[in-house]
Amino acid sequence: MRRLSVFLLLVLILSIGLANPAPTPAVSDTPTASPSEPTETVPLPLYQPPKKLTPRARVGGGLRGTDGSDPVLVAMVPDHVGLTVKKSPILNWFLSKPTTYPLKFTLIDIRSVTPVHEGSVPTPAHAGVQSINLKEWNLALEPDVQYRWYISAIRNPDSPSQDIVAGGVIERCEFSTCLVEMEVDLSCDRQSVLRNALRGFWYDAMACLCELIDSNPSDQALRRQRAALLNQIGLSAVAQWDLRSIQAPVR
Repeated sequence: MRRLSVFLLLVLILSIGLANPAPTPAVSDTPTASPSEPTETVPLPLYQPPKKLTPRARVGGGLRGTDGSDPVLVAMVPDHVGLTVKKSPILNWFLSKPTTYPLKFTLIDIRSVTPVHEGSVPTPAHAGVQSINLKEWNLALEPDVQYRWYISAIRNPDSPSQDIVAGGVIERCEFSTCLVEMEVDLSCDRQSVLRNALRGFWYDAMACLCELIDSNPSDQALRRQRAALLNQIGLSAVAQWDLRSIQAPVR
């Protein structure tokens, strides 16, 4: 009889538990850490200048006076001798606004007073980043020689002192030295931009980056990379132009 009573008691307890189960919190009431969506991080290039610097090598570089009628020309180069590994590299410069002034390109071997080349270049139809490809002019740089280059807007053909001038200095690294000791990257892609900038090859990193932007003008990551390089050499105004171009892509 006692066993029957205990059995009935257990049945009663179980039936109560099943009829009124312990409440469990709803999903919305439980604080759970929602996984964050992956954010694409774009590595910015870091320019490491050569150990041996020749300061004050850049001519021009500011965008002061852009509110006037005259354009401003900026050589997209550091204010010291920039390196390249190429015999016929590409030189990049910036035009603040369209102009009708004739343009002239000059290349000078610092060992001589006579220019290696001096001649007119087509006037760009738009403002922004421009390029001069030495290969198109059949110009080749000798290794371990410094060259000065200038882009000039001719305001008055009878008065060269009125020219608007920008320029810089370039030196070609001997190929065997660059390839073995400095590990230059001869390709042109996003990674080669990072590697060449870090190894001090300014002209090769910048030319490749401009080429990539030409092929992908709406790529925001590429423009941020170019702006980062320009900021590092003190061309912040040109860098800001590049960042503004993200909203309305232009060259």
